[in-house]
Amino acid sequence: MSVSKKRNVAKMDTSYVKQQEAAEISTGRRKKLLFRRLAAFFTLAAVFAFFMISTLVSQSAALEEKGEKNNQLKNELTELKKKEVVLKEEIVKLNDDEYIAKLARKDYFLSDNNEIIFKLPEETDKEKKKDKEKSAD
Repeated sequence: MSVSKKRNVAKMDTSYVKQQEAAEISTGRRKKLLFRRLAAFFTLAAVFAFFMISTLVSQSAALEEKGEKNNQLKNELTELKKKEVVLKEEIVKLNDDEYIAKLARKDYFLSDNNEIIFKLPEETDKEKKKDKEKSAD
């Protein structure tokens, strides 16, 4: 059962007491201002860090996407180079009269005088494998 009693204590009204009270008030204001400055600084630092991290993440995603596209384009380039080689060989072959005659006979069923062209059905892959297996046995 503690009873709180208000004490009637009179303040001393001296210059020293006033000076100490002013110093305490000044110290309290300085601490409050310091806390506000630190809070503002850390808030700005957090905002700056957020923007830096979001920029870093977005740039790394864009870089990764461009790297994938680069690999895809490199693959496409190699395929096109292979196709170019094949087409250059085809150009060389098309300059040969015998190749043109063979191509005309095969694709367009053109023939020379007194020549008959027979087109046999092509073997499928399954039939070729069966023939190879039979010949191996």
